[in-house]
Amino acid sequence: MTDILEAILAAVLAITLHETAHGYAALALGDDTARRLGRLSLNPLAHVDRVGTILLPGFLAISQLLTIGHVAFMFGWAKPVPVAASRFANPRLGMAWVAAAGPACNFVLAWLAALSLHLVPLIDHASADLLAGFVGYFIMSNLVLGLFNLLPIPPLDGGRIAVGLLPLRLALAWARMERAGIAVVLVMVFLLPQFLGHYGIAFDPVGDTLGRVLPWAIRTILLLSGNGDSAAEGIDV
Repeated sequence: MTDILEAILAAVLAITLHETAHGYAALALGDDTARRLGRLSLNPLAHVDRVGTILLPGFLAISQLLTIGHVAFMFGWAKPVPVAASRFANPRLGMAWVAAAGPACNFVLAWLAALSLHLVPLIDHASADLLAGFVGYFIMSNLVLGLFNLLPIPPLDGGRIAVGLLPLRLALAWARMERAGIAVVLVMVFLLPQFLGHYGIAFDPVGDTLGRVLPWAIRTILLLSGNGDSAAEGIDV
């Protein structure tokens, strides 16, 4: 039960802070829409989407703990922070910076969490186990969320970054994908791999890519935080 609560809490915090980073980036670039609507908040309740922030992460955590004994993958979303791109000096480039702020925040949070592992030898055994367990889930949640959102598919952050960097004509065509983007993501990440798997066809490009990149990202974060490779043993991937 403790593992489930730690995994869900880690995911909710990672998602909430990701969205808050978008709002602060927009504010820094001249758009105060999120602040005026009360969304520039560190209170998770201001960003909670019942399905994306609670039900889906909870289902993933419980199902993985019951089947494989640990949480190897987390996914979810929060209510998008409202942004008025027209208030930026350069709307396309401004939206790209706002989009990049979310994954950047997640990577910084993962590094800060890894730094906290240096406290583990200084506290009692029971507290150390709780801290190490939560930090492991928090690092994993932030890295998965940050890396996943860099996929260049609108409305994911990577898609919006691409729209800001591509030539105008191509950017306009790419931006039109946003209406169907979340459906494409859900089909590619969840539905199609499950469907084909029933017929013995291994097709999970996103999962396979994350499976290769995530261990490297965890080792990098631990290295940058002054932790040895042995610290990675406590983070299930």
